[in-house]
Amino acid sequence: MPLQIGLFGGTFDPPHVGHIAAAVNVRHALGLDRVLMMVASDPYQKSAVRVVTPADARLEMTRAACAGVPGLKVSDAEIVRGGQTFTFDTVRDILSSAPDTDIFVIVGGDTAARVESWHRWHELAAIVHFVVIARSDDELSLPRSIDWIRVDTPVIECSSTDLRRRLSDGGDTNHFLPRSVLDVIHARHLYVDDSRRQPLTANTAS
Repeated sequence: MPLQIGLFGGTFDPPHVGHIAAAVNVRHALGLDRVLMMVASDPYQKSAVRVVTPADARLEMTRAACAGVPGLKVSDAEIVRGGQTFTFDTVRDILSSAPDTDIFVIVGGDTAARVESWHRWHELAAIVHFVVIARSDDELSLPRSIDWIRVDTPVIECSSTDLRRRLSDGGDTNHFLPRSVLDVIHARHLYVDDSRRQPLTANTAS
């Protein structure tokens, strides 16, 4: 049988327990061999509107978050390639080295709704399966030309945007960031509001 790989791309700024839970749940639901946590080099749709944490720091945090989690592998392929990050290019690179691989691109419902804005999305849809993570009561709609699979999974109510704000303000990040990720944040002095110099919270569960 061909290797079945989940591709979970993201800015991971910072990576949190919601990301890890989604990757693990999809892997088990679909019986995937592994899930690649693909750290974006330049997530152009985000970097155009806000400052994004440097890629090497986001990579270190993601490696820390996934350490010891069976079936998850962090990839720096997009960072090594450099430039703006396009999923089509990443998939093409994977298939060039392992053409028999089945690739499952994992996205949330909000991202799925914007898939038609992706670079070369028609060509991407022809060579991958999309996996859309959703709550059981979510209504999803994707273009008919896309081969997609719905995976209902408990959604942890947290976001990287909210966590950046909490970290900058010295707020509570209980249960949302693995201790290993917080250690990287402390060591690199990430998400600190320089105007207030608030310390980062240490109340974080593994």
